[in-house]
Amino acid sequence: MKKIQMVDLKGQYEGIKDTVKDAFTEVLESSAFINGPAVHSFQKELEEYLGVKHVIPCANGTDALQICMMGLGLQPGDEVITADFTFAATVEVIALLGLTPVLVDVEPDTFNIDIQAIEKAITPKTKAIVPVHLFGQCANMDAIMELADKHGLFIIEDNAQAIGAVHTFTNGKKQKSGTIGHVASTSFFPSKNLGCYGDGGAIFTNDDALAHTIRGIVNHGMYRRYHHDVVGVNSRLDSLQAAVLRAKLPKLDEYNSRRRDAAKKYNQAFANQPDIVLPKTVNDCEGICDSCDCHVFHQYTLRILNEKRDSLVQHLNENGVPCGVYYPIPLHRQKAYVDSRYDETDFPVTNQLVKEVISLPMHTELEDEQIGFIAELVLNHIKV
Repeated sequence: MKKIQMVDLKGQYEGIKDTVKDAFTEVLESSAFINGPAVHSFQKELEEYLGVKHVIPCANGTDALQICMMGLGLQPGDEVITADFTFAATVEVIALLGLTPVLVDVEPDTFNIDIQAIEKAITPKTKAIVPVHLFGQCANMDAIMELADKHGLFIIEDNAQAIGAVHTFTNGKKQKSGTIGHVASTSFFPSKNLGCYGDGGAIFTNDDALAHTIRGIVNHGMYRRYHHDVVGVNSRLDSLQAAVLRAKLPKLDEYNSRRRDAAKKYNQAFANQPDIVLPKTVNDCEGICDSCDCHVFHQYTLRILNEKRDSLVQHLNENGVPCGVYYPIPLHRQKAYVDSRYDETDFPVTNQLVKEVISLPMHTELEDEQIGFIAELVLNHIKV
């Protein structure tokens, strides 16, 4: 059995290395390193894949989220509601822009933002909601868009972990994550489902005027060279990273299918274990349905009950199996974001999840033997 890794980027590279090398050579020979043909081609190909009018590539996922908020014209003091249980980048950009982050609790099963908690947090100062499609599946976008319409709010989808996931509305309509709200951001960090070999990101929108504004923001506020029409930043996807993404995009659905297959095998191994809560998919198929397209399993995250999580982490590490705790500290307890407005009683789910969640190795190159070995280690420890 080969060494188990949390993410096997080298193994994935072996399947596309000839395509990547040819693409790199093309970029190097053209010397069009910034906004070259590879970037423009990738933009168009991703627009077609997502079914969205505008993709604006940028330097990384954090920039993408910040630029979304800049493009919408949010002003200091405006309140932006987002999930307490997520990576800090989501709230980081809110604070950087002088906006007021409003953190709310999440659902105990999907880990996505809780709709009732959002509604409770809305005030006259609320201008936007940032649902994070955590670990690979969409938040409840039916209810979130209804709240947006009811209160006149912007929806900024944080799609860094769920590219390729599909949301099925209550009326049966299907739409890819990141194309539902007013604007969305994503990350192409190497470990993402669609990752480059450095930093990269993109913004999606169907709004022509917003797309125009954002295209200026990412390039120092310029639409013509040395004419700065809006306050901008320097955030561009370079051509070498675009070349990698072009090589991977045609394989994204296959990559996501492999992740779902691995999740299915994990789920079968852990079924009916009283101390293990399996990851829930929004259509209740628990990842076992072969036609499931709602979850792309950026992470395969279990809840380990009865205070067995920390010892399980140690047990796995001692046996050469990497794992992750995403996330060990709620954002409302992070030193940078502590605020007297928050009450611990407002975050019962998040406060419990940080004690229970564990993410097992999940990537496109997982082999059955590896999954079986990991599952056996987990089960032997949990049963003790």
